[in-house]
Order: sequence, then structure tokens, then C-alpha cells
Amino acid sequence: MATFAAESGLGVSMVPGRTLSGAEPPAPAPEREGLPPAGGARTDWWLTVLIVAGVLVVGYEVFHQQAFDPVLLALDEHQWMKFIVRPSMLWAVMGTILLAFRTVVWMRYRPFPSASFEEAPSLTVIIPAYNEGAMVRQSIRSAATARYPQGRLEVIVVDDGSRDDTWQHIEAAAAEFPGIVTPIRFDRNRGKRDALAEGFTRARGEIVVTVDSDSVIEAGALLALAGPFRDPSIGAVAGKVLVYNRRAGVIPRMLHVRYVLSFDLLRAVESSYRTVYCCPGALTAYRIAVVRQVLPQWSTQRFLGVACTYGEDRALTNSILHAGFHTVYQNSAVVHTVAPESYTRLCKMFLRWDRSYIREEIRFQKIVWKRPPLARAIALCERLITDLRYPVNYAVLFLLVYVGLKEPLVWLRLMAVIGVMSFFNTLYFLRSERSIDFLYGIAYAYFSFFTLFWIFPYALVTVRARSWLTR
Repeated sequence: MATFAAESGLGVSMVPGRTLSGAEPPAPAPEREGLPPAGGARTDWWLTVLIVAGVLVVGYEVFHQQAFDPVLLALDEHQWMKFIVRPSMLWAVMGTILLAFRTVVWMRYRPFPSASFEEAPSLTVIIPAYNEGAMVRQSIRSAATARYPQGRLEVIVVDDGSRDDTWQHIEAAAAEFPGIVTPIRFDRNRGKRDALAEGFTRARGEIVVTVDSDSVIEAGALLALAGPFRDPSIGAVAGKVLVYNRRAGVIPRMLHVRYVLSFDLLRAVESSYRTVYCCPGALTAYRIAVVRQVLPQWSTQRFLGVACTYGEDRALTNSILHAGFHTVYQNSAVVHTVAPESYTRLCKMFLRWDRSYIREEIRFQKIVWKRPPLARAIALCERLITDLRYPVNYAVLFLLVYVGLKEPLVWLRLMAVIGVMSFFNTLYFLRSERSIDFLYGIAYAYFSFFTLFWIFPYALVTVRARSWLTR
């Protein structure tokens, strides 16, 4: 077989519904309501007009002095407020420019062509599992029955010392797909990094794909992930994450909208300058030669003297960028992952993410200087504006509370602004998915404002904590 870096024809030759082992295919993944077919989202003219108009309205409000009248009046009485108001206004201007840039780039995004059966490289799927129960079998089945050439696909499943019946489900899946699924069992819980490292070490494929044990990939995801590796400078390809249990409650529905925006907007923009900051553990493909190059440093990573036990996906992404390779996004490679259904589990997830964010953002400030000039310039501006949102938001929140005690109508105006801005954000969602769930995107804006504001400060002061917070 010719090396995968060579160009070749596309086109799929596999008979629909056929699996590599001859077994019946698994139940289809949850319906992706209104999602455009792989190959690029169709731009409706009316959505484009609304989005452009929305950017102009946001820009007008930012530059229009009357939008800040209540605060500016208070500023005349209390000069100390200028140390909050003026930097905040400057940040709002920069944020508007960034929003306009993201919108233009996002509209131009197109996924890479998927790999064909003739050119598809050998590929290993790695699924780390811990106390996952029956869900792990669905994850394994989705990988083992994905459309991919027979003989070039293997699935390695690592049971990280589970204390429930996870191992029994892994053994059953291995028996169902002999020659494809390789089960590995740790005698004790060693952590997700060790489980992934074991898989990386044993993998025989040119490309390795990580899939979480609570996630189900779509049939074409593996071929889609393999496609971008035609370019030898690409080290990792991020897939698109959707919510598997989106019908299970209000929180999963809100998270579904958030995930779509996070991937189809933010990662699509990051992919344009080949610097996706976090390739998700739920579905990402890596060039194995690059992974093994950075594996020793990644598997023993420490921060402030403490071993890192979470955020392995963002850490590995940083390591690959540090090695000089690019990271991109492929929205035609889709995985459905189980999202938290309760407030407690949601907070645990966000705490884990924010602690990893803090650690890896600090690390990225050194890595960014190794990026190509254009990517470096965009990344520096984008990260500066993005990271400044935390001090600005909390300072403005303090100011609003202070002013609101004297002028309660300020709070009504704030609620209106949140509603308008969140509705504007849902226009991006609607371009990716025609669904009434866009309303949950608006609800999430209020939900996060009132119930999740404490997450980042707490993550900051507990950044050295080692708990996974996954159970």
C-alpha cells in the first residue's frame, strides 16, 4: 500500500450496512436533527444576513455611548470605577473585532475530504474505560463496525481497574469482534493517562483515534478523521462532539447547543490557522509517530509540583503543537457522548475543564512562539482577548452589583442584553442544526450567569487538585 501522505482518489466501495466481522451493526446513533450532510454546511442567505446584521448591532452598541449611560453616570460620582469601566470598554471593542473575524472565517470553513478505502492508513482506536458498565460495549461496537477497510482497523480497550461489570462487557465485545478488539485490564486504577499511554504503546496503526468509553461514533467518523493526514504537517485532528443523551433533561439539551457552538464555530475558526487548542478526548485522531515522540513528557506531566491527572486531551494537544505539528478540526467526524444530567455532575465536569484550561493556557504562552508567523499572530490576539474575559467579567459583575443597588433597572437592562446576545449566538447554532433546541442555548446563558459564575474562581484556587471529578 502506498504511503498515506500520497494523494489518491476518494470514493467509498463498502456495501452499506456491512460490518468487518459480519455481525449485525449496532443501533444507529441518536438522530442528528437538521444537520447538513458531510462536506460542508449549506449557508441560507437569511441566516447570513441575520448574523452579519447581528455583528453590526453588537458593534453599534459597543461604540454607542448610551449603552453605558447608567455606569457612566455612576463614574462621575466614583472615580475609582474608571479602573473597571475603561479597560472593560476597550475589551468590548476588541471582542467585537474578534467576533467579526470569527464570523468571516467560520462562514468559509469546509471539512477536509474523507479518506477513501484505497488510501486509508492502518488505524487503531483506543478506548480507556473506568466503571462505565454496559455503555462501554456500545462504544466498542460503534468503533468495530465503523466503515473502514478490513485488516487495517484494530480496537484496543483498556479497563483502568474498574470495580463494576465493565470488564465483563469488554470481554463480551472482544468475543463478538475477534481479531479486531484487544482487551487490556489493569489490576488497579492507574488513571486515564496511563490507560491511554498503554494503548499508544501497543497500537499498530499509523493513526490512533481516542474515543471515550461513554461515547458512540458515527459510521463514517474514522474515514473522515483519516482524511486530513494526507498533509504530513498535521499531527492531530479533532472530531465533532454532540450530546448522546440530549433528550434526558434540560441540562443535556443546553449542553448540546453549547457543544455545537464550541465545535462548529470556535474549533472551525481555530482550524483555519491550524491551531485547534483542545482536541477532545471523546474523539480525536493522532499521528502515532508524533504521539510517541511526545509520550514520555506527556505521560509524566507535572504542574506546580503535582502530577497531572486530568485534562489529558488539552495537554496532548499542546505537546503536539510544541513538537511543531498542526492541529485541525473535521466536522464530518462525529461522536455522540453522554453529558451530565445533574447540576452536581455538571459542576464537576466544568471544574475539571477549567483547571486544565488554566494549566494549559499558561503552557501555551510558551508554545505559541513556535507557531508559524500568521498562526502565532492570530493565536496571540485570540488568546489575549479570550483570557481577559475572566477578569473583565468579574470586575463588571462587581460593578453592576454596586450600581444595581442604587439603580435596580440596571439589572433589567442586563437581563435584556443577555437575552439578545444569547439569541444572536443561536444563529450560529441554527446554521449547523435546524432545531428548536436553539431556545435551550438562550436558557443556558441565564443558567450559567446565575449558577456557574463560581466555577472558574474556585478552579483557580484549587488548580493543584488531582481528583478526576468524573464520578
